[in-house]
Amino acid sequence: MTDDTETHGAAPTKDTGDRPLRVVLADDQDLVRAGFRVILSSDDGIEVVGEAGDGWEAVEVATRERADVVLMDVQMPKLDGLEATRRLLGPAGADHPTKVIILTTFDREDYLFEALRAGASGFLLKNASPEDLIESVRIVARGDALLSPEVTRRVIARFSAPAVTGPTRRPSELTDREFEVLSLLAKGASNAEIARQLVLGETTVKTHVSRILTKLNLRDRTHAVVFAYENGIVTPGSA
Repeated sequence: MTDDTETHGAAPTKDTGDRPLRVVLADDQDLVRAGFRVILSSDDGIEVVGEAGDGWEAVEVATRERADVVLMDVQMPKLDGLEATRRLLGPAGADHPTKVIILTTFDREDYLFEALRAGASGFLLKNASPEDLIESVRIVARGDALLSPEVTRRVIARFSAPAVTGPTRRPSELTDREFEVLSLLAKGASNAEIARQLVLGETTVKTHVSRILTKLNLRDRTHAVVFAYENGIVTPGSA
């Protein structure tokens, strides 16, 4: 991935031991799945354990094969990729062994935001390079959120557009320091930048971020940003 890709997630790392990452491909086009299989199979650390041509099959295969990562197309017959993601991942905060990357040729904001709400860990267009595709699987498998810089800008723009009226809803679950970390995180700061500003160790910042996600029942840093904007913790222009 490029150096400026947003991959600063803080969810618990998925421990796969020495075995390859188990990946399921869900796309209604046989040639697309074949292309993804060739790319991913070129990496010794990744094993394609199943394929699906529709959303129903994607949920079934991913569950049966205990997939670490599912590459999920949006537009598929019987059940689209967004609904398949919802059914596969369930409610926010649950312990999901499977991660989902939404892959689509349709660069549409409604897909993006619905994918995030459904619990997807990443969103990439199908024109991503083979190297980026392989690295994306690794990133989400270890528990990080994957959003390209362009997608991150859209998330912030989308959720900062409607100004929040009334007092800020300060989460009572958070300590003062955790609240400071959340505020900086929502402004797009990396762990290193937060550490410098608050004069903390980077490992300490990672611990704070992990606790914030756990206490607020959030999936990853992306959803923490959404939470902060929706609750007035940061406001349009403050970032």
